[in-house]
Amino acid sequence: MTKKSRATLTNIPVIGLGQACLDFLGRLTVYPEEDGKCELLDLHMQCGGPASTALVTLSRLGIATSFLGSISNDQFGIEIIKGLEEEKVDHTFLKITPGYTSQFAFIAITEAAGHRTVFWHRGTVPPLKPANIDLSPFADARILHLDGLMIEASIEAAYQAKDKGLTVVMDAGTMRDGSVELLSLVDILIASEGFVLPLVEKDAPVEEALEALHRLGPHNVVITRGSKGSVGLSDQQVIAQKSFPMDIVDTTGAGDVYHGAYIFGLLQGWDMARCMRFASAAAALKCREVGARKGIPGLEEIEKLLSAQQ
Repeated sequence: MTKKSRATLTNIPVIGLGQACLDFLGRLTVYPEEDGKCELLDLHMQCGGPASTALVTLSRLGIATSFLGSISNDQFGIEIIKGLEEEKVDHTFLKITPGYTSQFAFIAITEAAGHRTVFWHRGTVPPLKPANIDLSPFADARILHLDGLMIEASIEAAYQAKDKGLTVVMDAGTMRDGSVELLSLVDILIASEGFVLPLVEKDAPVEEALEALHRLGPHNVVITRGSKGSVGLSDQQVIAQKSFPMDIVDTTGAGDVYHGAYIFGLLQGWDMARCMRFASAAAALKCREVGARKGIPGLEEIEKLLSAQQ
């Protein structure tokens, strides 16, 4: 974070560090072949980004959060700030560097199944550096959530979090240089199926994938598997959670919502199985709407779905 203020921020249990993005989402009947073209059915603009969307999920569930990231003062950055403010996510220490471009994406969504193809640009704004990180103002923080996209800053934040006694949660999408060092500092890892591919054979049993990630440091490991649900490892126990049936409009942001909802469960003191079930329900409900954030449910909606699926 930039040290523009040393004021203590109280009553914020979750800090998120990572990417915020402006998404342009277009729905189409069928994805065109290369060199082809097709007309969009409609076009939407929403904010997204793994860490920031997880924090928005928590905010809708009544949890105060603060986002640490790096954007510029361009139109994309202006919309990103507007989105955080609308969702009551604190951005006191969001780093804003004038004269660059912020991250944005175009997402093509096929109408029939809600599958999406993402084209994104990280922008030209400099990423957070270790020198920008200072978690000392967060007096009541309990959890640091990382999306692992700014590795050096994430590692520094994780070290500081460990010193403060915080639980470090990581959303892992793609294995990158530095990911292994970061994983050694992570308490709870929630990874995509693709993240573990450099560690095990493609068709390796999921139990082997969980063990491979566990050996790198995290105490608890969850692998999200899209429509196949999720599977976790806690205290040598493998826990499987099916996905909830839903009329899918768009899967954009479903994983990010899963992470935010899982963290909500951690704050309640729930075990892994209950966290996974709650997170799966939240992610399924999100998929009813286009975009990462529009469909994020509140607590009442999630509890209603869980009760109906008993």
